[in-house]
Amino acid sequence: MTEGPAGTERLAKRVAADHGLSRSTAESYIDGGFVRVDGAVVEAPGARVAPQQRVQLAPNASLDALEPVTLLLHKPPGFEAGLGLAQAGAAHASRSQGERPALSLLGPASHMAGDAAETRVLQRHFRQLECFTPLPTPASGLVVFTQDKRIARKLAEDIESLEQECTVEVAGQIADGGLQKLCHGLSFNGRPLPPIKVSWQSEARLRFALKGIRPGQIPAMCEAVGLRVVALKRIRIGRVPLAKVPEGQWRYLQAWEKF
Repeated sequence: MTEGPAGTERLAKRVAADHGLSRSTAESYIDGGFVRVDGAVVEAPGARVAPQQRVQLAPNASLDALEPVTLLLHKPPGFEAGLGLAQAGAAHASRSQGERPALSLLGPASHMAGDAAETRVLQRHFRQLECFTPLPTPASGLVVFTQDKRIARKLAEDIESLEQECTVEVAGQIADGGLQKLCHGLSFNGRPLPPIKVSWQSEARLRFALKGIRPGQIPAMCEAVGLRVVALKRIRIGRVPLAKVPEGQWRYLQAWEKF
């Protein structure tokens, strides 16, 4: 076990001794951002403190406040999304050069200003995150990372039945009756596609709302009617929208929001 500078001790040990707590409870309070050292919040239980340093536990410290969080990221093109922390570590060796994980965008500096959730940003919020909403690397838009086992289970089990909404920038000339075919009449991977809601938003932008989307499905559908996908952006999963999150930033899922 590595020792710190002479005369110092671990912050968790100091908090536990000062307040008659177990070491694990002290560590939880520190992770929760409830401990200050010389007036500054310290979130590392292993931080070293000297006897003369002032260590304070917030009067409102509560383990009830240490709820898991869910982060909604506006992924830019070029970032890989769809792997949790454990899987991302295993895949690191096989990741092609220049390919970056979307997880690397999550941190205090990229938190959206004016987040309506008003949740205190803590380092613990960026640990043990899982993603069950993969998005192709060239695409942009909403990606969900969660610590909440209930939400993880919901997304893992219901992602096929949750409607996803995407906007698609296209180039080319659509074939006669192409919009009707996009809505119903095309096949993908040898199987007929169910009815899909597709509409024009502008001369070069289509809106897709569909369930059970497969990798490569939308580009293949567009190619079948004479169009080429220039850019794809996911703006909603179930009832949760991307809303006004700037590209490369994230916000917290609010308690009342449900997929």
